[in-house]
Amino acid sequence: MVRTLSTMLDLGTKAPEFNLTDVVSGESISLQTFADKKALLVMFICRHCPYVKHIQHELAKLGKDYQNSALGIVAISSNDAETYPDDSPESLREMAVELGFTFPYCYDGDQAVAKAYEAACTPDFYLFDGNRELVYRGQLDDSRPKTEIPITGKDLRAAIEAALNGQEVSENQRASLGCNIKWKTGNEPKYFTAQ
Repeated sequence: MVRTLSTMLDLGTKAPEFNLTDVVSGESISLQTFADKKALLVMFICRHCPYVKHIQHELAKLGKDYQNSALGIVAISSNDAETYPDDSPESLREMAVELGFTFPYCYDGDQAVAKAYEAACTPDFYLFDGNRELVYRGQLDDSRPKTEIPITGKDLRAAIEAALNGQEVSENQRASLGCNIKWKTGNEPKYFTAQ
């Protein structure tokens, strides 16, 4: 496990296009899937990472809390499944079913989507407004594995509420911290630097 901070992609960046398959439903998921949503949350997560395991129930709760709202949510795993079989599409499907995810969970096998978003770690969160411009990138909250800080999702939830209510999202944002994305050998992006 390499502790890695999110890259903090520039605010205002347009959401990169993607077309991936939901590991549960088998449906194709793209930005167009969420065309009717006022905001879109893109989460890079996986199954084996202790940082994701620490917050996975909060992610499931977030999905349930916003299931019937104007927020679209998609989770993406970009880890090399050959080296990390816990992050294979079949295993991700088990995770989604066990946790009761109400949002699509996609596998980015060639890691192109992670690169387009400059994702660096799991978890890594990107919130886009109705114009699909980035308004938040950073942490869920201050909680980390082996800390006594409760998991509330307060940072991400505050950004979501602001975006859904047409308010400015605070630019005071803290980077997410997690395991580095498990890049295929030779596929590491130029922006990736382990901490």
